[in-house]
Amino acid sequence: MIALSQLTIGALVVAGLIVVILLFMLRKMVNIVQQGEVGVVKRLGEYRKTHEPGLVIIGPFIDSLQRVDMREIPVPGDRQEVITKDNVVVTVNATIFTQIVDAKQALFSVANFGIAIDALARTALRSVIGTLSLDEALSERERINTDVQSQMEAVTDKWGIRIARIEIVEISPPPKILEALALQKQADQEKRAKILQSEGAQQSAINIADGAAKAAIRSAEGERESAILRAEGNRQASILEAEGRAQAIASVYNAIRTANPDPSLIAILQLDTLSKFAESANTKIVVPFESAALLGAAQALRSVMDAAPVI
Repeated sequence: MIALSQLTIGALVVAGLIVVILLFMLRKMVNIVQQGEVGVVKRLGEYRKTHEPGLVIIGPFIDSLQRVDMREIPVPGDRQEVITKDNVVVTVNATIFTQIVDAKQALFSVANFGIAIDALARTALRSVIGTLSLDEALSERERINTDVQSQMEAVTDKWGIRIARIEIVEISPPPKILEALALQKQADQEKRAKILQSEGAQQSAINIADGAAKAAIRSAEGERESAILRAEGNRQASILEAEGRAQAIASVYNAIRTANPDPSLIAILQLDTLSKFAESANTKIVVPFESAALLGAAQALRSVMDAAPVI
């Protein structure tokens, strides 16, 4: 009985070991690759196949599965000191966004691609910023990002890794340089303010001069138009006056011709005209010779002669 019980216990132990081994083998054979990853299968240390996300079954003991993250990964860099073209030491920090596009190359072309990318980024930053002055480094971050990315991609393409983008987080000059830059910025702002003020005064003077010139031009034009209108009015008045006189003379002439006057009527008219001359304030009266010849009676002229001397 004792021997039988010992055999039973031994069999149970062996069965338990077999079950554990089978479970362990099953655990090694059945694998699940998550979305965003791929599974690289190696058989006895040699690359065999790359599996997409999902269920992956491999051979026990001879195959191994290594998961590789294919998503874009930000790699924050450490602060480092870099010397610019004009020998100014600046502290630079950058974040690199990488993505594995070929899992086989990333695993077998470089021992540790994470460390390799960090070292490569430090070298590229020193190389790019070393060709720029301090002002260029502070104002041309996009150029630095592009140049560093170009230098890194020339190497990482062989590793099956894509440099998605590079973001310069910080470029810090020494404190004394920052103070000098602040003073320079203040001086530039004061200079711009003075320039804007002088330009404003100049523009104001130009506007005032233009306004005065336009006002003078309009005043001259108004005076010219007024003179033209006055001259036109005088001319029109002279024309109307001349036309009126002509019409009056013509009317008198026509009336005289129609009446067919005799010498006696003409003499009476001349005497009437001379009487009007005598009523004026003049001290002298000129009598035409023809009128005196036509007057047959001296008595008709006596009233006129008494009023004023005759020459």
